[in-house]
Amino acid sequence: MPLKKVLVANRGEIAVRVIRAAQALGIETVQVVSDADRDSLAAHMADRTVVLGPAQSRLSYLDPKLLVHAAIKTDCDSLHPGYGFLSERAELADLCSDHGVVFVGPTADTIDALGDKLRARAIAKDAGVALVPGTDSIANVDQAKQAAEGIGFPVVMKASAGGGGRGMFIARDYADLDVSFDKASAEAEEAFGDGTLYMERFVGNARHVEVQVLGDGDGRVVHFGERDCSTQRRYQKVVEEAPCAIMPTDARAKLHRSAIQLLSSLNYRNAGTVEFLYDVDTNDIYFIEVNTRIQVEHPVSEQVTGADLVQLQFKVAGGEPVDFDQSHIHVNRHAIECRINAEDASNNFTPSPGRIATWQPPRGAGIRIDSHCADGYLVPPYYDSMIGKLIVTASDRDAAVERMIAALEEFQIVGITTNLPILRHIVSHPDFKDNAISTRWLESSVLADFQQ
Repeated sequence: MPLKKVLVANRGEIAVRVIRAAQALGIETVQVVSDADRDSLAAHMADRTVVLGPAQSRLSYLDPKLLVHAAIKTDCDSLHPGYGFLSERAELADLCSDHGVVFVGPTADTIDALGDKLRARAIAKDAGVALVPGTDSIANVDQAKQAAEGIGFPVVMKASAGGGGRGMFIARDYADLDVSFDKASAEAEEAFGDGTLYMERFVGNARHVEVQVLGDGDGRVVHFGERDCSTQRRYQKVVEEAPCAIMPTDARAKLHRSAIQLLSSLNYRNAGTVEFLYDVDTNDIYFIEVNTRIQVEHPVSEQVTGADLVQLQFKVAGGEPVDFDQSHIHVNRHAIECRINAEDASNNFTPSPGRIATWQPPRGAGIRIDSHCADGYLVPPYYDSMIGKLIVTASDRDAAVERMIAALEEFQIVGITTNLPILRHIVSHPDFKDNAISTRWLESSVLADFQQ
């Protein structure tokens, strides 16, 4: 049955994005906000707004019982979690199911299975998907040294329950393991409530590529091409694009096939992203993890395929028929996305909350802005620093890069410090223009010079 009324359980630009998709489908919207977001764009756009509690996330957006209670009290038949916050928390999906609220995302069992990276590796292995050579859980630094001896340095330690670079470090020798193992485990425990680490071989000349998928819950899964998210700082994506222009046809086919194999084996439901490392030197593809939600960078996939992924999320969640024929999905353009953040790149990317005096985004053909900001908007200090996304689309990568350079030059934000200067530097860099980058490129070749 098509959904009628959705609780938007997020904030910022993704809340605006979800509301617009719901409204296009005739779905009534209820926006939950903290005290800090009472006057937000999403609050004004929604059919109804409910104040959850104080500005602190743990007392508002991170309280699953409070969210489901709000959905029930406002007669919502569904809840969309967006990304971040509780979007990949099985507890929220379970609570929704227990109270007859449709969770616009995968099942709680799927979220639980894929949320632990060691379990996800085992599932991928059973599905015949290649893994980076690595280990199961490692209990202490002595075990880490033994494992590294077998794998060979450099290695990367990762948090089993983690993401976003927390509890993660590269070790180039035994001394690195001595210094960093306990610190990484403690960081993982603090961030995720689980200090378990595991080890993988470090791939030096790597691209971070990911496949956007949608599943119907009955084993049918389609993909919307791949994204190249290799421009990263501390494992956080800065610039994303679609498709991965350097990937040869055989590797691309294997990449898509691997993503479909993995999620079909789980009867995956709704939108998701399967992330891989692409070893440029060997042409090998290795599974990393699955994100069981809509991604920040989903607009580039929409731009190159013409799909509205959030609308498709609603249709799948409501049990509506969706055309899952892969032959109808074509990638014939190139799109690039820059994350616009309220932060000072010249000062170690320190957050820069405050009031925006002037918000003047670029306009024109092939330019898309996803944001909740406007003149006079007060960027609160309590949440992630991202204030918008600039997406450009063109016939090929070279044209898209030139369009992004021009769009960033035109973008004017006054009143707060933003990362626009470093973004302009990145996309104008000869390496970026030549697509001669890797996951380590930004930190090793760009930031040191920029911050001098």
